[in-house]
Amino acid sequence: MDYGINLWGLNNFFIDNDKVAINYGNEPTLIEIVKEIESKGYEGPILLRFPHLIKKQINTLYSNFNRAIKEFDYEGEFKAVFPLKVNQFPSFVEPLSKITKKYNYGLEAGSKAELILAMTYNNITSPITVNGFKDKEMIRLCFIAGKMGYDITVTIEGLNELDSIIEVAKEFGENLVHIGIRIRLHSSGSGLWAKSGGIESKFGLSATEIIEATERLKKENMIEKLRMIHFHIGSQINDIAPLKKALREAGNIYADLIKLGANNLKAINLGGGLAIEYSQNQEIRDKNYSINEFANDVVFLLKEVTTKKQVPMPNIFTESGRFIAATSAVLITPIIELFSSEYTSKALKLKEKNPPLIDELNDLYKNINENNYIEYFHDALDHLESLLTLFDLGYIDLIDRSNAEVLVHLIIKKAVIFASHKGFKHNELKRINERIQEKYLANFSIFQSLPDFWGLGQRFPVMPITHLNKTPTRSATIWDITCDSDGEIPFNKQNPLYLHDVDLEKEEYYLGFFLVGAYQEILGMRHNLFTYPNEANIEFDDDGNYKITELYSTQSINDILIDLDYDIDEIHRKLKNLIDNQNLKEEEKKELLGKLLIHLNDTVYLKK
Repeated sequence: MDYGINLWGLNNFFIDNDKVAINYGNEPTLIEIVKEIESKGYEGPILLRFPHLIKKQINTLYSNFNRAIKEFDYEGEFKAVFPLKVNQFPSFVEPLSKITKKYNYGLEAGSKAELILAMTYNNITSPITVNGFKDKEMIRLCFIAGKMGYDITVTIEGLNELDSIIEVAKEFGENLVHIGIRIRLHSSGSGLWAKSGGIESKFGLSATEIIEATERLKKENMIEKLRMIHFHIGSQINDIAPLKKALREAGNIYADLIKLGANNLKAINLGGGLAIEYSQNQEIRDKNYSINEFANDVVFLLKEVTTKKQVPMPNIFTESGRFIAATSAVLITPIIELFSSEYTSKALKLKEKNPPLIDELNDLYKNINENNYIEYFHDALDHLESLLTLFDLGYIDLIDRSNAEVLVHLIIKKAVIFASHKGFKHNELKRINERIQEKYLANFSIFQSLPDFWGLGQRFPVMPITHLNKTPTRSATIWDITCDSDGEIPFNKQNPLYLHDVDLEKEEYYLGFFLVGAYQEILGMRHNLFTYPNEANIEFDDDGNYKITELYSTQSINDILIDLDYDIDEIHRKLKNLIDNQNLKEEEKKELLGKLLIHLNDTVYLKK
């Protein structure tokens, strides 16, 4: 089973015999990297970052648009910026800054703090765009960036922001920024984030406000600073049709603004939304287009509209952060418990004299095979029903009931294996397997590492990173280690996940959650005070050998409490006083306090 790796993997990973390997350099396996990190003393979940995949996505974006521009004789240029809201962590931003120099790829900021990051890490020749609601202080920061030599465009979200730009320009004695207008299109996107676009969307100016903004700029002799219009119809646009409609609408607005006197208007910013494929199921796809089709449609339609309107073709900007970031990170988490582990032959407590039905179940378990498994499976279910009735009536005891449950589970387990050899052609057995899903306890927090799954139902590709030469037979539900019933990925019959039946006392089992590089880290919540996992940047040298260039440990309990603004010295003092007040010998007090301080400096994730 390949877990749909050919659908979502973009040829970045492949299955090498029984392991997931990286399709780059000397093609190391993920388990090889995980084991090296663990040998350095890091336990628990590990987030692996692959900067070469960031570079690959940027190159794919630019090469497809530049090809389309050449193919359709388009007269504008392609430019792009990365929206920092998608991933602001230094372990992502710093490699991004190094990678993007040759592409002239810039950054987008949506807050003052993000703008400071853009001013610090953006390459000086690359563009900066600033979106979101802004006060006068943020606009002053934009002017400082302009004074520093940045090509910065401030996208206004309302007429009051335009007033602030005019006032700040007078303070500085010159206008140091380009002006963009966020337009509120009638068109909207599709999928989970469709509400980002449309006439009722949170952002953008109406047609009336766009005309008003143009007139104000003319009045202030600043119309030449209007360089860009911007629209956004949603993150993860899964259908190409709404984009085509939005492009025609935006292209006509662009052309009409030029005719209204905005002669320096040179760019249309499509915002984000370029989708990636998360699905592991051929029948349930997350998008209906390729990057090649996306680029072709954008270039062709903008050429068609502007040629018809007889205006210059605009430069094309995109802010597609998910497309750039998502593929670059993989979360690896060990499975620490299977909740059917009590149903083993070791758990049987057979008596010298058992109820007849128990003896019959035991015979079924011993003698089930490829030829009789369906018949024995049915007999086992019938016996269990009879035994549970006998227990309710008081004719058998708790030990008998336990033996019945263990034996039936073991029979079903064998029957599932036999059925899997024949492709699960027996539907009833498949339904039973789905009903008695195995619970895999994974050493991570869904709220911290996969918040979009918890909050939006966004599914991520998940697969074991080993055992891939064996047929997975267990319908899987994944539980995280938080104290919350929402902390699970339940078995989904429409999009099923099957994992392996493993003995964790004899072997290790790791799951990989892929495409988690966009939004998940910065949106992660400290539910139960689980903080970010261990992190590692994996790079390749000129000979194709991988190396761990950065390795970050998850936070200690002390650090977590400090981040929550607890006075850690007060916590230590109170704990020490409580120990001192106990009727213990001094050596015992010192030993107890020492053990406690060791735990406070330890991490929150579970250990082997």
